[in-house]
Amino acid sequence: MSLFQKSHQIIAFFSYWLNQEDKYAIQSPSVFEIYTGLLHFFKKNKNIDLEIEKYRSILLQDHQELEIEDYGAGSIHLKKNLRKTSAITKYSTSTRKYAQLYQYFCQLTPAQQVLELGTCVGLTTRYLSKVTKGKLFTIEGSSALWHKAQSYQTHSNTTFLLGEIEKTLPVLLSSIEKLDFALIDATHTYQATLSYIKQIIPYTRHDSILIVADIHWSSSMEKAWEQIKQLPEVSLTLDFYEAGVVFLNPKLPKEDFVLKI
Repeated sequence: MSLFQKSHQIIAFFSYWLNQEDKYAIQSPSVFEIYTGLLHFFKKNKNIDLEIEKYRSILLQDHQELEIEDYGAGSIHLKKNLRKTSAITKYSTSTRKYAQLYQYFCQLTPAQQVLELGTCVGLTTRYLSKVTKGKLFTIEGSSALWHKAQSYQTHSNTTFLLGEIEKTLPVLLSSIEKLDFALIDATHTYQATLSYIKQIIPYTRHDSILIVADIHWSSSMEKAWEQIKQLPEVSLTLDFYEAGVVFLNPKLPKEDFVLKI
């Protein structure tokens, strides 16, 4: 990690810490309901989906080296194209708390058509598959990760797609009538993140929810997040530091909340 990026992340987290609100500070009734619902979801699901965490433990002990085709900004910890599965799992996957956060917001939608950009080793994929009522499509650009993500038992509602997102996403979207939920956790550049959001929005409903991971990962990702908040289709946004939640429902206030997790 460069000194510049390390400094950026320290400043970004300090800013988040200063501005974060808990449930007692939230004035909006709709946001209070959404946020307290998330806290209840965490509590209720404390002992749910633990088999996925057993899979995480297996991956953390898996030292197989994978040849990674990296089409994005890459991990700040992983720079070589040849990477151990254990290191990828440690540095490039969402924690259980954030995977459950994704679950919560996914299940607030009809969850009939769900999309994940950036399969990685498939941990978050498995969490999302548990709350997907219809079909879950997950796209990964690296063939080695695509294979690894399917090396352990997967849910029958999940379709694993291999290919560069910029080429695969338009084809997939054209075959989907409407998208209920999307998690964007890939590429991590300003241009790509905005491109994905703008491609996805025309295929959404008012009750669809989009999530962008790593919104404070770099200055370019913060710039992308600021641009996303200004899009005319976007109403409410929630900043959980490692993820930004985007609502498209015009009945919700066009506000941004920085929330404690």
